[in-house]
Amino acid sequence: MAAARIAIIGGGPAGLMAAETLAAAGCAVTVYDAMPTVGRKFLLAGKTGLNLTHAEDYVSFRGRFGAAGPHLGPALDAFPPDALRAWADALGAQTFVGSSGRVFPKAMKASPLLRAWVGRLEESGVRIEKRHRWTGFSTGRPLFATPDSEKAVDCDAILLALGGASWPRLGSDGRWVESLEKCGVPVRRLQPANCGFDVAWSGLFRDRHAGAPVKSVTAMSDAGSRQGEFVISRSGIEGSLVYTHAAALRDRLAREGSATLTLDLVPGQPAERLAEALARQSAGASLSTRLRKAANLTGVKAALVREIEPDAGHRTADALAALLKALPLAVDRPRPIEEAISSAGGIAWDGLDDRYMLAALPGVFAAGEMLDWEAPTGGYLLTACLATGRAAANGILDWLAAP
Repeated sequence: MAAARIAIIGGGPAGLMAAETLAAAGCAVTVYDAMPTVGRKFLLAGKTGLNLTHAEDYVSFRGRFGAAGPHLGPALDAFPPDALRAWADALGAQTFVGSSGRVFPKAMKASPLLRAWVGRLEESGVRIEKRHRWTGFSTGRPLFATPDSEKAVDCDAILLALGGASWPRLGSDGRWVESLEKCGVPVRRLQPANCGFDVAWSGLFRDRHAGAPVKSVTAMSDAGSRQGEFVISRSGIEGSLVYTHAAALRDRLAREGSATLTLDLVPGQPAERLAEALARQSAGASLSTRLRKAANLTGVKAALVREIEPDAGHRTADALAALLKALPLAVDRPRPIEEAISSAGGIAWDGLDDRYMLAALPGVFAAGEMLDWEAPTGGYLLTACLATGRAAANGILDWLAAP
């Protein structure tokens, strides 16, 4: 019997993992990618250190996916962080756990792992067709625009792994939404995730402090309380601590038109002790002097207090202490999705069966960031992309084997 012909559209982590799984099962697999090389976003993510997954306890790990957790759960259970690390080790990319619990390859970079992975795929018979942009379907067959012509491809099953809409210059541009919606596939609106936010800084603050890190603070929102750091940008705020709260801030902005990230600038000091230290300062001292001597706040932290509450210098010691423990930073809007690390939204879960097949398009499957889920940074995004690619591939095999 001839091998089943599988067309995988998208050469990111989800698509390549699906290709590996299907080739191992004896399928004839071709990966089609619009870019000159595969894994471009994967390479960018690993430019300063490829965060593969996270080493926290698995129950906590599984809980990082919010409302999509129950849908993603079986795929994650079948390919948890330990399995991912073993997979990377087999490619010669031995891993280690950083101080934050994040897992990296010892080489840190993504390129050695990707080269080894692509080499192993090609050795297993996987074909990779580059500069093939998917444009839709023609009589059930995937249609591609290539540098030379437009062509339709015969295959027995199709896996879509086209990513979300962040970093479109690397291939994930969300163009697939319109094509799938025309076919009756339900798609939730793509939105920025793990993104920065615009803040209406004054010109003076922006010019003096853009690029400055705000370290050792606790930030609070509907997402809870997290300690870390973020960066002042010319347009607003960005960085790991902001990304942790991004979904909560974005959703509150959508619901109410306003959202606030509340900052504790001195997380190690109780408000009562801080108020006592402020009360001991000379009544004639400037705000900068009081903040420096009582709370060790200088530079961008002190400037944030003045920027957000211009009358802070006139407050009583108790009121100023309360302000330093809960400084309300209003955000105006998320930064554009093109700048986001990842995107939220995508193919609705009720448009898929438990094999990751599209209900409206039998024989067409989907995986990765095309699906309606989001997660924080820290290795969760990549793990879920790999896990859903593997799960969708197994779904294809199950569908092909059905009578």
